[in-house]
Amino acid sequence: MQAIKTIRSCTVVMPATNIDTDQIIPGRFLTTTTKEGLGKQLFADWRYAADGKPIADFVLNQPATKGCRVLVAGCNFGCGSSREHAPWALLDYGFQAVISTEIADIFRNNSLKNGLLPIVIDEKSHAWLIANPGAEVTIDLASNLLSLPNGDQVSFTIEAFARYCLLNGVDEMQFLLQQNDAISAYEARTQRT
Repeated sequence: MQAIKTIRSCTVVMPATNIDTDQIIPGRFLTTTTKEGLGKQLFADWRYAADGKPIADFVLNQPATKGCRVLVAGCNFGCGSSREHAPWALLDYGFQAVISTEIADIFRNNSLKNGLLPIVIDEKSHAWLIANPGAEVTIDLASNLLSLPNGDQVSFTIEAFARYCLLNGVDEMQFLLQQNDAISAYEARTQRT
């Protein structure tokens, strides 16, 4: 997992509300157990015509959005069924953060465990981002601040353990493995003879 400290990127704006996990990554692509290649299928039903050709006016098919690492989405992003493939697809495409006024709980938890930063902000700041697609923002996870190009700084919260893991580029298993010496010392102290 890649450590996240600061993200500086232009935004991709998808203002639709209730974008569910089946829209993020359609169910027919869930047969894989790896993350690689899922970015090509991200928003596949919106991104490609029936013949597989890219739909020119879909936001991810526009040249200005290439390389953007921050997605600004409408309210209730990631609702629907639980699938880790949704954050996997976003990450494989190149996104590092999703910003909305509401992010579904299961999607948020799956994102945090896989290295995608889900940020919930206030409606006024969100409306500014929606109205200004392509705005360059800075996300500072160490200080939990989102800086907008208009000078506004927006605070956000991330659960402490998840924040630690993101800042250090470790998942839960890697964190536990890092505690091996402390675990062994504890077991040695408490071992019955």
